[in-house]
Amino acid sequence: MTVYSGTFDVRDEQLMRRAIGTALQARLVARPNPWVGAVVVALDGSTYEGCTAAPGGPHAEIAALSRAGDASRGATLYSTLEPCSHTGRTGPCTSAIIDAGVARVVVGVVDPDEKVAGRGIGALRDAGITVDVGACATLVRTQLAAYLHHRATGRPWVVLKMASTLDGRTAAADGSSRWITGEIARQRVHELRAESDAVLVGAGTVRADDPSLTVRSAQGPSPRRIVLGAAPAGAQVHPCTEWSGDLEPLLDSLGADNVLQLLVEGGARVAADFHRRGLVNRYVFHLAPALAGGDDAPGVFSGAAAASIAEMWRGSIVSVQQLGNDVEIVVEPSPIAERQDSQ
Repeated sequence: MTVYSGTFDVRDEQLMRRAIGTALQARLVARPNPWVGAVVVALDGSTYEGCTAAPGGPHAEIAALSRAGDASRGATLYSTLEPCSHTGRTGPCTSAIIDAGVARVVVGVVDPDEKVAGRGIGALRDAGITVDVGACATLVRTQLAAYLHHRATGRPWVVLKMASTLDGRTAAADGSSRWITGEIARQRVHELRAESDAVLVGAGTVRADDPSLTVRSAQGPSPRRIVLGAAPAGAQVHPCTEWSGDLEPLLDSLGADNVLQLLVEGGARVAADFHRRGLVNRYVFHLAPALAGGDDAPGVFSGAAAASIAEMWRGSIVSVQQLGNDVEIVVEPSPIAERQDSQ
């Protein structure tokens, strides 16, 4: 069955963008469920929004339908993700949509979860409901990147965050590193932690900086803390998970524990290990308008550099924003074919 189909007008795209905006409200509360937004448009043009609640609460579609009530009959429902068709902590959204008398459902992307994976769309179509798939799909995939990656691979979406000077140094020659970036950039790091289910550093960073790795300057829960190696007794990072061994089994273990997003905060050896193994899905660089001015200060990655310009890693810039006096640059790996073409 082909589920990627649909014809969309400007109004469809506007309403799906509204559903995407509504989903932002669920980003910090819905995990490990996907943070989904939905909008019901009644026959008289009135609209009703909903987003996924904390686990055990209503999904976005149910929340929107509940607000719409009888206005759901004959309405169009916009949902950023394919409605579920199985019973978990809550009943299937497809049953609620069918019972409500919705006439058309517009979906952003198909849910890759093996319990859904087109079954929700199939159930709706079997009930005579028109289902169009793919509205604002690129935007939805970006918003749900961590969830979609986890469901497709079984591993968390790995975000590597590094702060450096403009000449790529993460500390001074004496090893001191607090603070390279300013307060607004540090607040942004707390936001990244709140969006992540776990945060990881090496034992060397724990010994040098004694970070707590909690969320303090932003709203949202503190992530689970992972240390590569042994954290000293009394370190602020406790309680934490200590890990010795390869990174791939760690990612498999975290994925099995419903860690959808892992934030890696370094240092240089840990960052290099994730980078060279091709395990980073998104790089977040915070650049301060500062210059170390020499090569005796530690860099972003430890170890040997690329042997030639042809062997350099290349990615695509996703976004750039100013954070006070600092700049955030978000980069993701380029498709393999694109990287090969650039060599």
